[in-house]
Amino acid sequence: MSETVLHLHPGMPEASLRPMRERFDLVEHSRASAAAGPLPQADRIRGVVTIGVIGIDRALIERLPNLGIIACYGSGYERIDVAAARERGVAVTSNTGANAACVADMALALLLASVRRLGEGDRYLRAGRWTRAAAPAELISTGLGGRRVGILGLGAIGEKVARRAAAFDMEVAYHNRRPKPGVPWAWHDSLASLAEWADILVVSCRSDESTRGIVNQPVLEALGPRGHVINIARGEVLDEPALIAALEAGTIAGAGLDGFEHEPEVPEALKRLESVVLTPHIASLTEAAHREMCRMTIESLDNFFAGRPLPNAV
Repeated sequence: MSETVLHLHPGMPEASLRPMRERFDLVEHSRASAAAGPLPQADRIRGVVTIGVIGIDRALIERLPNLGIIACYGSGYERIDVAAARERGVAVTSNTGANAACVADMALALLLASVRRLGEGDRYLRAGRWTRAAAPAELISTGLGGRRVGILGLGAIGEKVARRAAAFDMEVAYHNRRPKPGVPWAWHDSLASLAEWADILVVSCRSDESTRGIVNQPVLEALGPRGHVINIARGEVLDEPALIAALEAGTIAGAGLDGFEHEPEVPEALKRLESVVLTPHIASLTEAAHREMCRMTIESLDNFFAGRPLPNAV
């Protein structure tokens, strides 16, 4: 008899859902419906599959008396109540590294789009404003070679961003809580120092209480009027009102954003700004990344149910 697993990720691609349905007795709910409505299968559920932006809270964990594992389909787990899980002896796993390459690709795509003003150029052309054979001088931008990229969070994703930026002849530095052994880039002991040094700040840190709103007004002021912010981390890492104010005032030059504080809501002020490139949290949305996240999630569940060690335990 297959194990019963509660699935809380309604947006998962069918290609990932299919192998999970084949392997487990999958009970599919949104987090809200599972928390508030009848859950007659609660006693049978031994595993939960969720993602960081959906998570699972203490109240729902407590509704599942035989829960043994929470498998996070993505790499972030900020809305999983890890403390409540540990109190109950429930294992938590995440798929760290599964989507690192494609998210790093997206960081460079947003960086290029923001610095080279691709969104503005696209809208300029579509609006019929390109009326002469010469390139429109009002869309002049800076190049990438020799510019300084500061990376906030040199984890699996951040390191891949650094290597890609270096391939564009950009100078790289980073800020973590402590220096990372074995990497060739300079470490800054504070985000303020990194922002003051950088032309472009790429945000790739984990979202938790220590990083909420960490990219704030002083950081943006340190980055300066030729600076760009690229966010492929969670939206709450940026102080959104401060970012909007900085963009409107010209405190920084531009931004490329794939994450927002209250998804799927995006502030109208951001939508109105010409200097911002916006994408709907699609950095990890590649077939290869989802194949790997599916494989790792199933591996975590299989290992737990078979009593084997968990390779991706939080």
